[in-house]
Amino acid sequence: IWAVVRTSLHMGIECVGIRRGYHGLINGDFTKLTFESVSDLSRRGGTMLYSARSEEFKTPAGQERAVATCKMLGLDALVGIGGDGTFSGLLCLAKRGLSVVGIPGTIDNDIACSSYTIGYDTACNTALESIDKLRDTMQSHERCSVVEVMGHRAGHLALTVGVACGATAVIVPEHPVDYEADLLEPIRRARLAGRTHFMIIVAEGVEGGAYSIGKVIEEATALDTRVTVLGHIQRGGSPSSRDRITATYMGYEAVRLLAEGKTCRVVALQGENYVDYDITEALQMTKSLDQHTYEVMRALTGVH
Repeated sequence: IWAVVRTSLHMGIECVGIRRGYHGLINGDFTKLTFESVSDLSRRGGTMLYSARSEEFKTPAGQERAVATCKMLGLDALVGIGGDGTFSGLLCLAKRGLSVVGIPGTIDNDIACSSYTIGYDTACNTALESIDKLRDTMQSHERCSVVEVMGHRAGHLALTVGVACGATAVIVPEHPVDYEADLLEPIRRARLAGRTHFMIIVAEGVEGGAYSIGKVIEEATALDTRVTVLGHIQRGGSPSSRDRITATYMGYEAVRLLAEGKTCRVVALQGENYVDYDITEALQMTKSLDQHTYEVMRALTGVH
């Protein structure tokens, strides 16, 4: 938001912020965004514009009301920050003649067209900080800790956090769980090597979730096993430098595209380069786990 507003003002373009997403667009819930009103945003988590789902916007009548609001406000273009749901909404508006650009923002890092999404690095760091604190108590009590991290139906966050914290095992929804090979054997191997505490990272999309994983471990190994669901703590906090920089560049690119007369685009990061895709093309892409990181994780946890 900070980058979009500042870039727009630099180009002589006025900005308004739509509160509560498409729900606010339908109901005309907006606020004027100025140079000063966004000056402190880059260091804050969350969004000053709030977020909300809108069932009404999924209907043709709701979409027509949203377009009518845009005309009433005299909006020339719209920037939407979010995931596939946000982009699908922008596509509907583009088909009704509005100029739109999407920016990928989700801690799940599951937007297929972009190798990185805003919020992911901060969520990883927040999860790691919590896991490091959990490890202190697990070590003193000789326990097994099962930690569930967010990610919706994707294991990107769990995999990265698992590698970074040196987890005993990492369980993700993209790969069917072989309890013996992927979970119990690494624990037994670590015990034989002298370990007295164990850290298991589970993605929230895994069938049965962390509690079922914890039950399997306790029944098979007799270890005192504790489950921690980190939940929405991962969605807050002051953004990391990577997220601030990525968000700034993506905001700038979104305004640049619109100023050049382009529409129905999604800004994306591929490697070190900022690129853009047609929204229709972006929504048709698929994204899998980084295979190299997965192989590194298996090597470090001793899974064969």
